[in-house]
Amino acid sequence: MDIVRIEFLLRLFATLLLVLTACLVGFDSQTKVVFLTVHIKANFKYLDALCVLVWIDAAAASYNVLQLLRCFFITTSKGDIKQFSHKNYWFLFLLDQAVVYIVFAANSAAIEASVIALIGIKSLQWMKICNRFTRFCIQMGAALILGYLAVLILFLISSISAFQLFRLYSPKHFLKLKTKLIDDPYIVHQNVL
Repeated sequence: MDIVRIEFLLRLFATLLLVLTACLVGFDSQTKVVFLTVHIKANFKYLDALCVLVWIDAAAASYNVLQLLRCFFITTSKGDIKQFSHKNYWFLFLLDQAVVYIVFAANSAAIEASVIALIGIKSLQWMKICNRFTRFCIQMGAALILGYLAVLILFLISSISAFQLFRLYSPKHFLKLKTKLIDDPYIVHQNVL
């Protein structure tokens, strides 16, 4: 199987997991009656970390959809596309790294806020809420697990991106491009000197 097709399948699976995580967090809510006429509704808007998670997962899914289009265009062109330059591979590598780190940070912040909602902090007089809103907390936990699965797949995608970048460089000379892959005359002239 071609490396671009593997990247396509991984990006498709990561996009599905990111969209599923954002939808589970965004649409999850539960209403309870506390007193006779007082209704309390639990949803993601009450924890800022969950709001950030929804937006970051949506942005990461959008980025992966654009990358899916790039992979689809490469696989259907049958070699008609000119080889990417090393600058494009650097750009894609850095974007993939940024997406992994940002999604990981958002999921970690959401886990931290959810643990506080799960166990509470007595010294700050923060009550635990998962004993009252169990369905909400179970769905939130499932969404966070799916978010971490998406992070693992994004890490694999970033590794593929790193492989595609660093295979262009010579193993014998530090940061020198392989001569057969060079199509920029400035870089050819620079390597000859």
